[in-house]
Amino acid sequence: MKHLTDVSRMGYGAMQLAGPHVFGPPADPEEAKRVLVRALDLGVDHIDTSDFYGPFVTNEIIREALHPYDRDLCIVTKVGARRDDEGNWLPDFEPESIRRQVHDNLGRLGTDRLGGVNLRLMDPSADFRAQWEVLAELQSEGLIGDLGLSEVTAEHVATAQEIAPVACVQNQFNIAQRGDDPLIASLAEQGVLYVPYFPLGGFTPFDTTELDRIGASYDATGRQVALAWLLQHSPNILLIPGTSSVAHLEENVAARDLVLSDEDVAALDSLHPA
Repeated sequence: MKHLTDVSRMGYGAMQLAGPHVFGPPADPEEAKRVLVRALDLGVDHIDTSDFYGPFVTNEIIREALHPYDRDLCIVTKVGARRDDEGNWLPDFEPESIRRQVHDNLGRLGTDRLGGVNLRLMDPSADFRAQWEVLAELQSEGLIGDLGLSEVTAEHVATAQEIAPVACVQNQFNIAQRGDDPLIASLAEQGVLYVPYFPLGGFTPFDTTELDRIGASYDATGRQVALAWLLQHSPNILLIPGTSSVAHLEENVAARDLVLSDEDVAALDSLHPA
């Protein structure tokens, strides 16, 4: 399985393949499988997932749709949380739990190696050194390609780097939520990738009026403009927009070929200054 550091910049986030509120099965499992197959047809080689999507739903769909996996595919998962019977998101952060979650993801996906694993910090004040050491050990055993952090600060990254290399950071970031601009720049200097989740706003989509206006001159949608802006914002950004629709997937992936003018990038930057 390919390393995260070797993938193309437009990936796919599988969260929306689960049911409403990322809980339970999707209304149309066959369409979910078609989305995954079409993503690979379009050249996507990076799929972001987790056992706590569903829970377990997206990983099972990925296995049903794509196994055996192409050697050029990179599947990245997240650990550090779990779901209860009502769908609540709860921490699951003991070191041995982290180990178990990695093995559970391997088993449900039907692979002997994950392209990457992100450690999600639900409590930003928690000491995560022991958990990171577990992931580094599993990496040394050949079960994980690259290690990443999610919901973290520059200080978290510095702490982790003392134990094992950080390949990527996955935080919320988009054209309307730019609090991580300094972190992105710092990571770029270190050669660390940044993978923004909710690149189009997620559960609270942002207003696309101005993006639609700019997109019209490129025969593109406002959503495509938002994705293209992210790709041009910093060279270390990888995208994982998610969808449960083949048509929407095709629209998202097409944004990788959209090149915005310097003037339009500056106009977009001014909409929501860092």
